[in-house]
Amino acid sequence: MRGKEKVDRSGYLFSSRDLTALLIPLVIEQLLSVLVGMADSIMVANVGEAAVSGVSLVDNIMVLLINVFSALATGGAVVAGQYLGRKDKEKARQAATQLIWFITICAVVITVLIYLCKSWILHGVFGKIEEDVMRHADIYLMIVAASVPFIALYNGGAAIFRTMGNSEVSMRVSVIMNIINVTGNACLIYGLHRGTEGVAVPTLISRMVAAILIISLLLRPGQTISMERNLHYRPDWQMIRNILKVGIPNGLENSMFQLGKIIVLSLVSTFGTYAIAANAVSNTIASFQVLPGMAIALGVTTVIARCVGAGDYEQVKYYTKKLMIITYLSMIVTNTIILFVLPWILKAYHLSKLTASTTTQIVGFYAICSVLIWPLAFTTPAVFRAAGDARMCMVISVVSMWIFRIIFSYILGQYFGMGVFGVWVAMIIDWVARSVCFLLRFKSGKWKHEAIVS
Repeated sequence: MRGKEKVDRSGYLFSSRDLTALLIPLVIEQLLSVLVGMADSIMVANVGEAAVSGVSLVDNIMVLLINVFSALATGGAVVAGQYLGRKDKEKARQAATQLIWFITICAVVITVLIYLCKSWILHGVFGKIEEDVMRHADIYLMIVAASVPFIALYNGGAAIFRTMGNSEVSMRVSVIMNIINVTGNACLIYGLHRGTEGVAVPTLISRMVAAILIISLLLRPGQTISMERNLHYRPDWQMIRNILKVGIPNGLENSMFQLGKIIVLSLVSTFGTYAIAANAVSNTIASFQVLPGMAIALGVTTVIARCVGAGDYEQVKYYTKKLMIITYLSMIVTNTIILFVLPWILKAYHLSKLTASTTTQIVGFYAICSVLIWPLAFTTPAVFRAAGDARMCMVISVVSMWIFRIIFSYILGQYFGMGVFGVWVAMIIDWVARSVCFLLRFKSGKWKHEAIVS
């Protein structure tokens, strides 16, 4: 019996070299972001506990906003990517221009609202907190709020460069942004002994530089997608609706996820100090455990959007399988390394015996589940979003999170007495439910009829 005939893929949109050039900078950028976040938290701790509390409170709002801008940027990237797949560079350029203008206007409006509603945010959202913590939160919010339009611009620009398959540009800009941030923090906190402003000012400056760089590069003519050099903005409402078709469901999904995390954290706090510490350390380690998967998911948007735009679902199937295999392999390597060095990581945290054993249990369980389930639960929906099927992704993710992650956290953690480990088990049950739903959706083929551009 003869084997299957070899398929000629010479005309496919992305070669193995193209995928490597796309994915490696994304992994580096994600790694850098996590490492800098850790460095920031260590340096903030030198200012004092009140500063740490104040900064973390404001950062919860900032993370929420950044997720919104990332969602809008993803919407723009999908639209531009589908136009590139159709070989309509002019429409792709228009989509990029509409995204950058729209995301900037939204960010400026949000910034103004933050300043107008500052008192309500500090006293209403944060509730009754200590006066010293309130003072640090006030200082940090006043400075960092000004960076909102710039981080929005960076997100939009980076998404467009990824759409072109040029993730190296966003990586290089991210490196510069993070160097400025860390160096500025070190100089102001350790050198000039500044307080919360020593953390906030470098964040503002680094985001301003990143936005200026990414937009300057996007304005260069002669590349696959370049922004229109025109300060007169005329909204293209059809294009904006297309962007929002992916952006709004993705933004709502991200927002619900943040809300879910806060609810679960409030449950964890009832299990005692050891549980809070074990959960915090496990979350930090977990961010490294799924890091390659998160980076590759960004690449999936670029690749699949182009294939969908070209109307070639055979290529969609091929690249989905290929990127899924790459995700699985990278997760196996990453989690094997983390489990090997885990004893040394735990020693660095100086944890109590109970906290260390609980953390070991959580990280080991999470490693196995990350390798087996994470790609199905989180890489697959990236395919759907790139195809324009963002609304169903949102419905599945939000319903699964509320039913399984949140409700089961209380059932397993509180009623079955599993404590903080039960909360992590509930999260994995959520992953399994998502995976089943996404696989059924994929096999149904209904997502193939959701292409945004036509």
